[in-house]
Amino acid sequence: MTQEAHPLQFGPCFDVAVQSCVGADPHTLHENQDNFLLIDTTGWAHFQHSQRRQWQRIDNWIPGCVRLAVLDGMGGHGRGREAAEAVVAGLLTIPPCDSLAELARHLDSLHASLQRQFDGDTTSKRPGTTLTLLELVPGKAPLLYHVGDSRLYQVKDGVARPLTIDHVPATAYAMAGLFSEAEWWQQVHGEHRSQLSQAFILGNAFANPSELSDPLFALTPHNLPPFLKHLHDRRAIELDPGAAYVLATDGFWACANPYDLIDRWPALLGRQCDAAGMTGALFEEMLTRPPPNFHIDNLTAIVLRRLDPAQSASPADKSAA
Repeated sequence: MTQEAHPLQFGPCFDVAVQSCVGADPHTLHENQDNFLLIDTTGWAHFQHSQRRQWQRIDNWIPGCVRLAVLDGMGGHGRGREAAEAVVAGLLTIPPCDSLAELARHLDSLHASLQRQFDGDTTSKRPGTTLTLLELVPGKAPLLYHVGDSRLYQVKDGVARPLTIDHVPATAYAMAGLFSEAEWWQQVHGEHRSQLSQAFILGNAFANPSELSDPLFALTPHNLPPFLKHLHDRRAIELDPGAAYVLATDGFWACANPYDLIDRWPALLGRQCDAAGMTGALFEEMLTRPPPNFHIDNLTAIVLRRLDPAQSASPADKSAA
């Protein structure tokens, strides 16, 4: 592991960039409990440790494979930054996975092992972290694995469309038939709420709302209401070359009217020609023009674009910012 920057290689298939910061007001927040992970096509990884950027070469990485993830440590339960760092460290040991079953097996095992690790300290509560991850293996459909309330968005044709479901009480109510589609969208995407029903390491309150259960609870087409079943947690997705994809933590929509904030994204990203410019535009908007009633929180975002090699202007590989 080194603090010396190493240019990451994602081309000719992908254009990727990442940024992370403590928040829009560094005088209010002193710790960035978010984290991220980029593993490029050559096995170089980029992430944060002790709030500093790090690079590490992974032995025996399969050439051409890419792993992207954002994480948001839960500070309210203590050790949020350490929880996110521990998950990143675990992800560095997992080989590329070309099936959902393999990916879920590795991540569920990591979740259980980290629970045991953090439960060894009886002086504080078990921490947690969100995890929104994309696994990109050549010749296979990209794989999504999602826990918590960080999100994956597709930005295309003037619309920013969420591709993940927040693991929050409103989702549990919808699963129980207590919330309509309109009520769910309003509470999850039209307001800012900080309570989670599931987090990596922490466990879940979906299986039994009256207590915290240890395992992770996958939201599937079989337990989700009809209006959400197409967004289930662990699935293969298609990446449209005409779209940008944003993996982000909830600091980007922590305000009184998240709809208005997210609606700015297509115009912001549309004025940029690459992932680095798009990521920079998202952060400039949040840091210089925060929305009304903005709740200061850590900010982390990865922007991903799928490239068409035949139409690329240059054969040079794209590098992460």
